[in-house]
Amino acid sequence: MKLLLDMNLPPKLADILADKGISSVHWYAIGAPDASDEEIMSYAKDNDNVVVTHDLDFSAILSVTHGQKPSVIQIRVQNLNANEIAELIAMTVSQNSDTIGQGAIVSLDANRARMRVLPL
Repeated sequence: MKLLLDMNLPPKLADILADKGISSVHWYAIGAPDASDEEIMSYAKDNDNVVVTHDLDFSAILSVTHGQKPSVIQIRVQNLNANEIAELIAMTVSQNSDTIGQGAIVSLDANRARMRVLPL
């Protein structure tokens, strides 16, 4: 599983996740900073990536299109540093990799992860 980090997340998050054994790439490294959410979703689907974001638009796109991929992990906690975000992601991915790999929307807050299997 490879994570695609949205522009609204710190670029250094990719390095922190790599140190935890999680493959990821930040969108700034592969795409235009002003790319639409649809373009990011299309790239993620074509490359079997999981989108990680603070943005609620990605789950809305999946809902409207009844998409089965890509999975989306939404970080629903504000004011976290990159290390704290990485911890949440690492724990969630390790505990739910099968479901995330098959297609899901995961909503992470400081206390729990809520998951909806795709399509919605």
